Amino acid sequence: MEAKDCNSKHVFFNQTSIPDSFDECCIEIDKFINQHSTDGRKIVLITSGGTTVPLESRTVRFIDNFSSGTRGSASAEYFLSHDYAVIFLHRHKSLEPFSRHINRQHFIDILQLTPENEIMEFLFSVKDEHKEKLSVVLKQFQSIEKENLLLKLEFTSLGDYLHILKAACEKLNTVGDKAMLYLAAAVSDFYIPKADMSEHKIQSSNGPLELKLQLVPKMLEPLVKDWVPSAFIISFKLETDKDILISKSRQALDKYKHQLVIANELEKRKREVTIVSTDTVTPIILTEEEVRLGIEIESIIVKEILKLHDNFISTKH
Repeated sequence: MEAKDCNSKHVFFNQTSIPDSFDECCIEIDKFINQHSTDGRKIVLITSGGTTVPLESRTVRFIDNFSSGTRGSASAEYFLSHDYAVIFLHRHKSLEPFSRHINRQHFIDILQLTPENEIMEFLFSVKDEHKEKLSVVLKQFQSIEKENLLLKLEFTSLGDYLHILKAACEKLNTVGDKAMLYLAAAVSDFYIPKADMSEHKIQSSNGPLELKLQLVPKMLEPLVKDWVPSAFIISFKLETDKDILISKSRQALDKYKHQLVIANELEKRKREVTIVSTDTVTPIILTEEEVRLGIEIESIIVKEILKLHDNFISTKH
């Protein structure tokens, strides 16, 4: 069974296209890891957003796993605030650290035009009610940018995501236990192999569409075992039934042998999560006062994880 599973993972990579940006991504990852491993800094790879499954080689139609990227982008900011270097592997046009604070659709609403001189040349400025928040965010971003602490990499399709993830993990393996994986992306469970795709747009004139999707092999197993075995690895579990959430999380830990599962119940995920390890179950619940003050649950999640990562490192030395 193990040989069959291993083969299916190799088959998947052979049946999906390498992204056009792959070589460039690998070069950027190498430079980023070399810089921060030399400095002795901890590095976290955060995955964020949903993956698409193309139905055609020249993609017009696709199946999408929706995720706005809120948890991943917010968490990235909190890791950065604790001096981690962050590789942020995210879905194209999903939320990103720092820029997430500005709603793209309403960006123009925070700006105003002010006459600068008598010939009516205008100066752009931020409206007063937004200045305080944006100045804080901008200062944080500029500090991070100055030290090159954030590397952003994009994916769209499932194939893009897994090819880049595998390459990044294998390069992170050189960092040992100072590497962390925070796998918050919403990853498709099914895909269409390259050989089974229509090359051109599927025509509705051909009648009803029937699709046969293949199961995506569970990549957490080779990730833990082969790609980056010394890292501190965190996966996410989302369920609609709270009664099975913890048991399913523990099953995942037992099967894949990684360190943590962050368990989310769909309706409560913005205010309540549970951090599950092989030995402990730690609920994190925002109080009404914390919600009123605008405290994000990701700030508390990250604080807990930092302690656990430090403990993990100390047991290795």
